[in-house]
Amino acid sequence: MVESITAPVVSATEPDWSREQPRQFWDPSRQLLKSIRNYQKRKQQGGILGYFLSRFNIIQHIFWSIVAGTDIPLNCQIGGGLIMLHPNGIVIHPEASIGPNCLIFQQVTIVSDVQIGGHVDIGAGAKIIRSVTIGDHALIGANAVVICDVPPGATAVGIPAKILPKKS
Repeated sequence: MVESITAPVVSATEPDWSREQPRQFWDPSRQLLKSIRNYQKRKQQGGILGYFLSRFNIIQHIFWSIVAGTDIPLNCQIGGGLIMLHPNGIVIHPEASIGPNCLIFQQVTIVSDVQIGGHVDIGAGAKIIRSVTIGDHALIGANAVVICDVPPGATAVGIPAKILPKKS
């Protein structure tokens, strides 16, 4: 009897925080996310302790941003479970919103007012350069230039990105 191998189902609504846990000290993308999460937590905490701890997180953020070669602001709206396998060159505008359990490869640019749903995979070199909405479980191909909305579960490829028809 042959058993089928299936990939684990990743939720578009419930973040999988284990995806962000640093595996070792030298894990730039996860350490960067950790510094962002800690900064946001400390700022929300408030008080004198929150103030000083958030300053420490700013220093960590600067260090890991330089090491990773990214431009992800501290006030970004990023859902839990984000994975950045190769974080170099990733640029995210602070007014963009990224849902839980997304995957972003290197050299990706996301501009202002972009709404990215949950469990969206964004290929290397993709540019999202207009105020668009990308639905849950969507795929953005490598080097795609997205200038229109991408429906949930769809695949967008090309310059400018076109939605591929679903295979039946």
